[in-house]
Amino acid sequence: MTRRWWALGALVMCMLVIGFDLTILNVALPTMAAELDASTGEQQWTADAYIVVFAALMLPAGLVGDRFGRRRMLLAGLGVFAAGSLLGAVADDVPTVIAARAVMGVGGALIMPLALSVLPSLFPERAERTKAVGGVSAAAAAGMPLGPIIGGWLLEHFWWGSIFLLNVPMVVIGMAACLLLPESRDPSAPRVDAVTAALTVGGLGTLIFGVIEAPVRGWADPLVIGAFVLGVVLLTALVLRERRAVRPLLDLTLLANRGFLLPALTATLVTLIMAGMLFVLPQHLQTVLGYDTLGTGVRLLPMMAGLVLAARVTGPLVRRFGPHAVMSCGLVVLSFAAFLGSTTGADDGYGTTAVWLSVLSVGFGFAIVPAMDAAVGALDAERAGAGSGLLMTLRQVGGAVGVAVLGSLLASVYANRLDTSALPTPAADRAEESVVAAHRVAQGLGDGSLVSAANDAFAQGMSAVLIACAVLALVAGLAVGGLGPRGGRPGPAGAPDVDREGSDARQ
Repeated sequence: MTRRWWALGALVMCMLVIGFDLTILNVALPTMAAELDASTGEQQWTADAYIVVFAALMLPAGLVGDRFGRRRMLLAGLGVFAAGSLLGAVADDVPTVIAARAVMGVGGALIMPLALSVLPSLFPERAERTKAVGGVSAAAAAGMPLGPIIGGWLLEHFWWGSIFLLNVPMVVIGMAACLLLPESRDPSAPRVDAVTAALTVGGLGTLIFGVIEAPVRGWADPLVIGAFVLGVVLLTALVLRERRAVRPLLDLTLLANRGFLLPALTATLVTLIMAGMLFVLPQHLQTVLGYDTLGTGVRLLPMMAGLVLAARVTGPLVRRFGPHAVMSCGLVVLSFAAFLGSTTGADDGYGTTAVWLSVLSVGFGFAIVPAMDAAVGALDAERAGAGSGLLMTLRQVGGAVGVAVLGSLLASVYANRLDTSALPTPAADRAEESVVAAHRVAQGLGDGSLVSAANDAFAQGMSAVLIACAVLALVAGLAVGGLGPRGGRPGPAGAPDVDREGSDARQ
C-alpha cells in the first residue's frame, strides 16, 4: 500500500518537471540571449527543439514501452532527460543549448506516456486509479505556471544553467522510485515503425526550420523554400503511410469525427497562441519594462489564472449549454483580450499588460478545459488510447508552431520597424537581431535613442503578434460555435453528433 503511493509521489515529481520544463526556459531567454549572443531565431530554436522532438516521439515512445517494458523504458527516459539537463547546465554556446533541449525532448517523450501507462499495474482498482491519473495529470498542468516563477528565482540567485541543473536531483528521485514499480508490457503491441517516426520528426523539423529562418534569410531564399517543400513532402508521405497501415501510429480517421475534431483543433489552436505568448511576453516584461527574472515570472501568473477559474465553473456551463458553446465563448474572450493587448505601447506600464493578460487567461481557460474534456469524451473505449495520443501530439505540435510562426512574425516586424540608418553596419545588423541585442549595442555606444527605438519596434512586433492571435481566435470561435452541436457532450468516435443531454432527458 505505502510502496505504490510513494511510487506515485515520485511519478508526480517527474511529471512536474516535464510540466515546468515546457515554460521555465521562456523567462530565461532574454538572459541567455544577452550572455550567449543569441538572435531571435536562435531563441526560437532553443524553445522549439524540446517541443518538436517531444511531440514527434511521444507516440512511438509509448509503443517502445509497450513492447520492451514500461518500467525499463521509463528509467531510460529519465536517464536521457537527466543527461540532456546536465548538457544544458554546462553549455557555453547556443548550439549546445539547442542540442541539450533536443535530448531532453527525447527523454520527455518517453516519460510522459509511460508515467501514465504504468499506473494500471500500480492501481488495479478503478477508484484509486482515477485518483492516481488525476494526480499525475494535474502535476503536469501545474508545472506550467510554476516554470516562470522557479526559473526567475533561480536566475536571480544562480547562473542561467541552473534552470537545467534543477532537473537532475528530481529525476534521480524519480529513477529511484521506478525501482518500486512492477514491470509491465503489452505483447500484442504493434512494432515500432521507425520510418513513421522519422517522417514525423523530419517533416515537423524542416517546416519549423523554414518558418524560423525565413525572417532572417528572406521568404524567397532557396534554403527556406526547400525546407517548406521538403516538410510538406515528408508530412504528406507520413499521412499516406499511416492511411495504409493496419494499426497506424497516428489514427487520422479520428479526425473524421466532428465531435473529436473541433475540440482537438480548439485545444491545438489555444496551445499555439499561449506558447507564442509565453515566448513574446518575457522579452517585453524583462527587456522593455525592465523587470528582473523573478519579477517577470511572478508577473506572468495572471496568464494561468483562467485555468483555476475555468476548472471550477465550466462543468455546470458545459452541462447547460454544451462544450462547443463554452469553447466558442472562451475563444471570443481570448480574441477580445488579444485585440486589447495589441494597443500596448512601449511606454505603458505593467498595469496595462496585467489587465489584458488576465482577460486572456480567462478566455484560455474557458476554451481549453471543455475542449480537452469534449475531445476525450468523444472517444469510445477501443480508441481512447489512440485518440488521447493524437490529441497530445497535436497540442505539442501546436506549441512548436506557435513559437515558430509568432516568433518569426515578431522578428520580421521588429527588424522592419527599427531604424538603424544612423548606426555603423555591424552595429545595425546586430541591433536588428533582437531587442536584447539592440539594448546591448546601445549600451556599448551610449546611445539612449536606440533603446527607445528598439522598445518601440518590439512593441509594434508584439502588437502584430497579438492581432494575429486575435484574428485566429475569433475565426475559430465563430467556426466552433457555428459547426458544433447546440448542447450536451459529443458522442463516441465514429458516432454521429447528437444532443445527448436532450436524448437523456427524453428517456
